[in-house]
Amino acid sequence: MMQQIKGFFTLLLCCTVLTASVNAENFSSSPQAQPEKRWRIAYYQGGEYKDYYDYLHATTEGLIQLGWVEPLSLPSFPDKDSRKLWRWLAHNVNSQYLKFVADGYYSADWDDIARQKVINSLISRLNNSKDINMVFAMGTWAGQDLANNLHHIPTVVISASDPLRSGIIQSLDDSGFDHLFASYDPRLLPQQIQVFHKLIGFKKLGVPYENTANGRSYAGLDLIELASLELGFEIVPCYTLSDIADQQRVERSVIECFDKLAQKVDAIFVSSQGGVNVKTTPRLVDIANSHGVATFTTGGEWEVRYGYLLSLIPRSGAGPEGLFIADNVGEIINGAKPRNLKQVFNGSFSMVLNMKTAEKIGLYLNAGLLAATDKLYWQIEVPE
Repeated sequence: MMQQIKGFFTLLLCCTVLTASVNAENFSSSPQAQPEKRWRIAYYQGGEYKDYYDYLHATTEGLIQLGWVEPLSLPSFPDKDSRKLWRWLAHNVNSQYLKFVADGYYSADWDDIARQKVINSLISRLNNSKDINMVFAMGTWAGQDLANNLHHIPTVVISASDPLRSGIIQSLDDSGFDHLFASYDPRLLPQQIQVFHKLIGFKKLGVPYENTANGRSYAGLDLIELASLELGFEIVPCYTLSDIADQQRVERSVIECFDKLAQKVDAIFVSSQGGVNVKTTPRLVDIANSHGVATFTTGGEWEVRYGYLLSLIPRSGAGPEGLFIADNVGEIINGAKPRNLKQVFNGSFSMVLNMKTAEKIGLYLNAGLLAATDKLYWQIEVPE
């Protein structure tokens, strides 16, 4: 059994990280000569989310590594506020090649009305002011809002849950717009579902998600549906709120869904959404654990540390994908058309398991399971 599970994970998780420095058109990802101009970069996100901070940080580290930014030590903001990090970058980064524009930070704060005003303002600036040369579009909302012909400024989509199924890109090989590039690992979600089922063998999987196009995309619902047909489990949905400005309603909706699902299912798939955060996690974990329900979170290591049972995380954090994104930013600066760049990032993943949660839900931990786990947490930590 141990060899079987180890072999399964060796096959599933050991992949080559793509950090191609030269694309098919032979554009280098490193600085080549004194530039004619500094590329002025703006930033747009749908609202605050912890992964956005991590990927902005990792992409900047990649730019430093490639030589686009002079060496410096990036700060760590405990609250993972991307606005604070952007402001710091705008005032502290030294580079003859690019500039993080201080007033180029845009966020809709998960408000539909504000979203339309923000994107109208940004696109007007891109078309009329001519002072922005590239946009980092962070997340699904931002990618959707800039994946069009309303502007033609090079746009790099980062940390979108599923840019293909959310309509940001046309295909894995073609973004659909000359000015658009999106970093995407299409294997991650299918692996997460398969690993969870392989280890737990659930019959009924609870899936809380916002019943909108974006909510279904965040949850990877169509992939879960395919997996349910292949693996033979039932999906039990519960509708939450997510991309709205009223955070209290968002959080309450997720808690209510956990209360309902925990009485019906033997496992819950916890995907990225506004109501799953440091504030609600202790309550959500307590609900699931008290009913003996296994939980898989797409949120990564911190959520396992705070009590969800299991997660797959990038083996070296956001760093490898940040370097992959920085590679492509470099190629764009050197003349590559964003549409011609390879969008698929093949990362490798580690499994993280909370032993105390396993004990609370009565999960039998055999030697094979433990051997396949890269990191164990022995207690359920309380968020500060």
